[in-house]
Amino acid sequence: MTALIAVDYSAPDAEKQFVQSLRDTGFGVLKNHPIPESAVVSIYTHWSEFFNSPEKEQYLFDAQKYDGFFPRAMAETAKGHAVRDIKEYFHFYPWGRCPETLKDELDAYYNATVDFAATLLGWVERQTPPDIATHFREPLSQMINGSTQSLLRVLHYPPLEANEEPGAIRAGAHEDINLLTLLPAANEPGLQVKAKDGQWLDVPCDFGNLIINIGDMLQEASGGYFPSTTHRVINPEGHDSRKARISLPLFLHPRPDVVLSDRYTAGTYLQERLEELRASDKS
Repeated sequence: MTALIAVDYSAPDAEKQFVQSLRDTGFGVLKNHPIPESAVVSIYTHWSEFFNSPEKEQYLFDAQKYDGFFPRAMAETAKGHAVRDIKEYFHFYPWGRCPETLKDELDAYYNATVDFAATLLGWVERQTPPDIATHFREPLSQMINGSTQSLLRVLHYPPLEANEEPGAIRAGAHEDINLLTLLPAANEPGLQVKAKDGQWLDVPCDFGNLIINIGDMLQEASGGYFPSTTHRVINPEGHDSRKARISLPLFLHPRPDVVLSDRYTAGTYLQERLEELRASDKS
């Protein structure tokens, strides 16, 4: 596998192609999908202004609910890394805090993307071999019914400075915790996925593409059949290093009571991973 190919959502065999890509690489890329590009452009514009204003400091994150603004000094340290990522971000939940002028737009995008994610989970369900599907304790598309845990993260990677800490990159190599992550192509390239042979592949970043990757919860629920693949965001070079980058991942989470495996419910799995992150933040 030397490249990730964008699948045309309107193609007759889109479902099969897409799920095969998830199975092979942990990632799938869709074009001509129903998430409107105009909504993404508008969110990028408005949130670029927000991150470049002092208003963001009024929304510092809640350490219990995990909603709100996370400044660069509190950005994640990827598991196995010693240096924080070069980023700041805002955690949006429909029940959480958000500037009033930005909330309606994010609400609409959040709801449309969660609905579309349910469609994609249905695709995964139908394309899963029967012997693997026996691992699912309930239909995949039903695992998110009634969930309030799905998280929309507005990410801002600021322009790089000459004195960045050695080894620091925009997002260190990591895997996601959730079922699926849906990410519209960012306003700048940089996202890479690690192939089975260890090679880093550039994820197609044509504006309008939707990038989907498997999270650890789907890997757990499928007994490892669908791989949660390592990915990262590398630093730009030359003139591009002076450009900021915005991205908008939707982390799709099941209800906490959903049984993923004999070892975990979604709730216990999430709690374990968040405690690991908090521990690494304190080290």
